[in-house]
Amino acid sequence: MQEAPLMPKATAVWLVENTALSFDQIAEFCKLHPLEIKAIADGDSAQGIKGLDPIQTGQLTREEIEQGEQNKTRRLHLADRKVRVPEQKTKRGPRYTPVSRRQDRPNAILWLLRNHAELKDSQIMRLVGTTKSTIQSIRERSHWNAANLSPLDPVTLGLCSQIDLDMQVAKAAKEKPAPSDHDRVTLLPASVTTAPDHEPVYEDSRAAAASAKSQEDADVASVFAKLKKIGGTKTEEE
Repeated sequence: MQEAPLMPKATAVWLVENTALSFDQIAEFCKLHPLEIKAIADGDSAQGIKGLDPIQTGQLTREEIEQGEQNKTRRLHLADRKVRVPEQKTKRGPRYTPVSRRQDRPNAILWLLRNHAELKDSQIMRLVGTTKSTIQSIRERSHWNAANLSPLDPVTLGLCSQIDLDMQVAKAAKEKPAPSDHDRVTLLPASVTTAPDHEPVYEDSRAAAASAKSQEDADVASVFAKLKKIGGTKTEEE
């Protein structure tokens, strides 16, 4: 969609006074209603407004106007701007909260502090339209009505929309620092966990079992040896 020229009403005044373009052509170029262009031509509107030459401002060329005068169905095209003016971003202030719902703001703040601790105070201020001191007092439970506060969803209370809340939560999640390697709990690979060095309990149990069996065999052998010795002694005595 074509952008409107700078100072569209002043540009329309100049085109009405200095060209033979139709009302529809001027209205479409200046993004105005044809009846308003007709009122300008009749002197009923835009009185006292000085016309702005679109040729001098680089918004139209003389050739474009002449082609439009010859063909009444032709649309005027805005010339490419030589200088691009960056759009000014307006800084949004705290959200306005109706008087009837201001008593619910502490409950909404408490809900945000409990369920979305990653949100900054400035984000909470934009969502429910409160002050930093109020947020701090509710966080520290020093609010004058802290004993009677109960966490309530600000979307349910109508203090903010679900889209705004999701946007702020997503923004806070992006700004949250990533966990370090020490904070991450990872599983060891199978090649490490199945290695012999990582099975001390199993190896110790096998070694203990083998030691117990060898000790038992030694005891049995010693018993048989003693019995043979005793038997041999009795034979000699006889």
